[in-house]
Amino acid sequence: MDWDLRDLELLRVTAETGSLTAAAARLHVSQPALSQRLTRLEDRLALRLFDRRGRRLVPNAAGQRVLAAAHHVLTELQSVDRDLRDLKEGRDRRVRFTAQCSTTFQWLPPVIRAFRERHPDAEIRIETVPDDAPVPALLADRVDIALLTKPDREQDRVELRRVFDDEMVAVVPDGHPWAGRSRLTARDFDGVHLVLYDVYDQSRIPSVPLPLPPGARPGRITTMPVITDLVVEMVAGGQGVTVLPNWVAAPYTASHGLALVPVGVRPLTRTWYLATRPGPKSPYLLAFLEELAAGLGDPARKGATAG
Repeated sequence: MDWDLRDLELLRVTAETGSLTAAAARLHVSQPALSQRLTRLEDRLALRLFDRRGRRLVPNAAGQRVLAAAHHVLTELQSVDRDLRDLKEGRDRRVRFTAQCSTTFQWLPPVIRAFRERHPDAEIRIETVPDDAPVPALLADRVDIALLTKPDREQDRVELRRVFDDEMVAVVPDGHPWAGRSRLTARDFDGVHLVLYDVYDQSRIPSVPLPLPPGARPGRITTMPVITDLVVEMVAGGQGVTVLPNWVAAPYTASHGLALVPVGVRPLTRTWYLATRPGPKSPYLLAFLEELAAGLGDPARKGATAG
């Protein structure tokens, strides 16, 4: 079915005002014309989109679903108009940021607040990148800055700024036999049930190496969506153990009764980078890059990003 933007606007305003009369006044059209347009739309869909409750029109289940799409489309088009206007005037206020395997951002709000105090007219957007691929998103101009750690085949095409190193740790319940151990070896993982993010699914091509010491042979691996809370709840419930970066796991230890145990005879560490496209950068992008580097370099401000 072909959608008309005027239909989407009609649905949004009618839902907001609760009546076709009020919607018509806001849209500067006649009420009969608006009523006919809604009737034609519902006829094409073969579904009613609004139920009448007293004097109000209220979206039903079908109407709510269409309204969700209408809100997304209309908001994005408004954003496009604003961005194009800024570009035409020679000023781009946007800074689009993503984090590799990110699920929670406790560390990010203080960074954004500090940045906005200095640059109140800037616009920070947190973007979700499909398939955990921030470097292709950077190169395709879908984001401007990416926090990443995993290697990428196109990583040499972006500029990388090292921000901190982090050690991988096993995460287990407080009463687990590993709790209190000074360090785990590869043999400790033999036969163990591991719960990991699905980025470690070994059936993927190319597959991401497991975050384990060389030679480890876990008995079973359960992969789950990249949702830190979900993985932590599984471990806290005794459904397996996991391995996470320390700065990811640390905020959960007290609330979920967990212990963190270093992994490997030699520490398994990851280096985190801020990646940007080569070439000229807007003043806002440079300023936010500095704010991110300062915030990420301060362990007290690190919360949980997953990966």
